[in-house]
Amino acid sequence: SSHSALASVRSRPNLLYYKTLCVCGGGVAARPQGGPAPQGAMSLEEEGSSQQPSEDVPALEEDEADDAEDEELVEEEAEAQNLSAGAYNPNEVNDQVFEELHLELEVACEVQACWKAFCSSSESSDAVGEAIYSALFDAAPSLQGLFKTPRAVMAMRFANGLNLIIGSLHDPPALKILVETYGFQHLDLEVTVPRVVIFREAIIDLVAEEIGARLNPMARDGFATFLNYVGGAYIYIRVKYAERLACLSRSWALANGRSTQVEDADESEHAESSGDKGSALAQGPAAGKGSQESLKAKPKNGSSWFGSKSKSKSGGSGGKEGSGSDEANNDNGKRNFRRTTVPTSFDEMFAFNAAVMGFGECNWMFEILNSFDTIVLNASNSFRLAEESDVLSLRLAKFKEEITLVRFKSVMLASLRSLVQDWGSLHEVSWSWLWENVERTLQGHMGKPAQQEAALGAFFASLDESSLMVIRRQSYLKLFATAPAAQDYFKQSTTRLHFITDKVLSMTLDLYKEPKRVVEDVSAVGLRHVGYGIPPDLFGPFVTSSVQVIRAFTDDDKAEEA
Repeated sequence: SSHSALASVRSRPNLLYYKTLCVCGGGVAARPQGGPAPQGAMSLEEEGSSQQPSEDVPALEEDEADDAEDEELVEEEAEAQNLSAGAYNPNEVNDQVFEELHLELEVACEVQACWKAFCSSSESSDAVGEAIYSALFDAAPSLQGLFKTPRAVMAMRFANGLNLIIGSLHDPPALKILVETYGFQHLDLEVTVPRVVIFREAIIDLVAEEIGARLNPMARDGFATFLNYVGGAYIYIRVKYAERLACLSRSWALANGRSTQVEDADESEHAESSGDKGSALAQGPAAGKGSQESLKAKPKNGSSWFGSKSKSKSGGSGGKEGSGSDEANNDNGKRNFRRTTVPTSFDEMFAFNAAVMGFGECNWMFEILNSFDTIVLNASNSFRLAEESDVLSLRLAKFKEEITLVRFKSVMLASLRSLVQDWGSLHEVSWSWLWENVERTLQGHMGKPAQQEAALGAFFASLDESSLMVIRRQSYLKLFATAPAAQDYFKQSTTRLHFITDKVLSMTLDLYKEPKRVVEDVSAVGLRHVGYGIPPDLFGPFVTSSVQVIRAFTDDDKAEEA
């Protein structure tokens, strides 16, 4: 029996598992007190007395060595978890890792309570954003050059962003996704550790100045820790995800039949001339021209990839801006693909796969497709990407059908796999990463355009002639006070200046009603004003002055945001 017992010990992969069975009442130690051992089992005393020193001792020594290795692995895992938990602290910015931030529940609640008290001390969320903006750039005026967005818009984004981050401190997975999304939107900004420290100290000092002793040491450390976490994540994402951006650029050129040599040359020139401007994805209007031309390339005889084009039942353009209801049916009502050709570009392959996968009637997909080239080329240009996402969300809001953004990802990946010959795991990760970030941005706008349009329409309807006259005058007074150089470009008559203000107001509302037409109109206005040589630096003050004047006439947050 001793040989069979020892053989059974050697057959088990780990002695620790064998001993665990003993303690839990199975195997060798399951004998009742004072009774015989179960059949096929033996006591530990019998096992010890029956060991043979010749061939069985080495086997037991091997098992003990395995136990030691297992214990070392457990200790290493515990040490790694401790290092991960202590990777973020209130004193240092860690840009070497990007893991979940696990604050103690008491600390997270204290930070949220202090932030709530700080927001309550301000008149509105806009005032909170303005205070943050002023505190930040008073501490470091050189940082203003990093932000191209108008002050009023940037201040609102500061307030909204901090609200969302602080509100997610108790949910580490959600916080990590949120911070990764914001990091994706800051790829073109040169975020450094010293700048993160400046931002952190400015925020903490501002909160301490407003709420005083309410900001206790625990809350102060909590603020410093999560601000270090966010700043370090921005740096990590910008540095570590450069490989993904390069992969996107190369594979997108292949998918659209562009010369890879030209793309690589442009990428190297762009990296040498503007190192802190992101990767070579932003290739300018020339890069986007190819996709626009391919977008116009349709099968002949008035048919699309779904066959002959037919108008939608509604016949209107409100909710069907992207395209009509494309059907490819023959006389018997069956789909007919005999008239199609082999897809050679991403747009053609996307249309083909959408039909095959049963998404041919999802017209909103083709609205995204119209903007997808711009999104990919400007993946590292946060300002341009945010602008495209905002306008795309307005266009998507016009569709009455249900929009499931994950379907676009399925068709997109299927199309890219067919066009990129060297498709691999890096491509899969890179394109999934790009779309998931864009999807979260679009998902954040879902439902808002309709509410903002209603609020803005009601606000404009409430303005009488005297209020409009005040808006016309005050807009320019604030503009000239903020940017005196703007006076050199507004030399028209007062009537003409008032007409410009009226057009600004009307186009703001029309952008919600007919986004595609207004974008084309604004582009045409821009082309007509090229000869004036107006510095783009004046665009921000113009927007800020207009928003500040409007705020004096409404307390509706949705109208202000619109």
